[in-house]
Amino acid sequence: MKLVPMNNNNFGMSLFDSMFDDVFKDPFFSNRRPMEKVMKTDIQEKEGNHLLDMDLPGYDKEDIKAQLKDGYLTITAEKNTVNEDKDEKGNYIRRERYSGKCSRSLYVGENISEEDIKANFNNGILQLTFPKELPKKEEDMKYITID
Repeated sequence: MKLVPMNNNNFGMSLFDSMFDDVFKDPFFSNRRPMEKVMKTDIQEKEGNHLLDMDLPGYDKEDIKAQLKDGYLTITAEKNTVNEDKDEKGNYIRRERYSGKCSRSLYVGENISEEDIKANFNNGILQLTFPKELPKKEEDMKYITID
């Protein structure tokens, strides 16, 4: 007769079955970067401006794009890497590929233009500064010619 510990965690599985299942779910064994570790964002209000800090670890400045459209600021980071190790004959010893993309959009207001946003990327942190509110731009009066 086999003794199987019964508790709420493993529902009749042996103690060792559940222990090894949990071990291989650890992020150490996965090549994927969990999304909750990417694009962590802090926004502060200071002197009439919004200061945004976004964590983008592992990305280079060239991997990041910021776009403003219809009042939405969209930050996109995309990375593609290939690591190859070959022996003297050109046979693969190891070959790894990683491709990842993440994106986040924030509403900043329709009166903000690209010129109003200042961006800086340093040590894996994207810093953006933009006005909290801008008054609506007045349009020049246009008259219709009457024939």
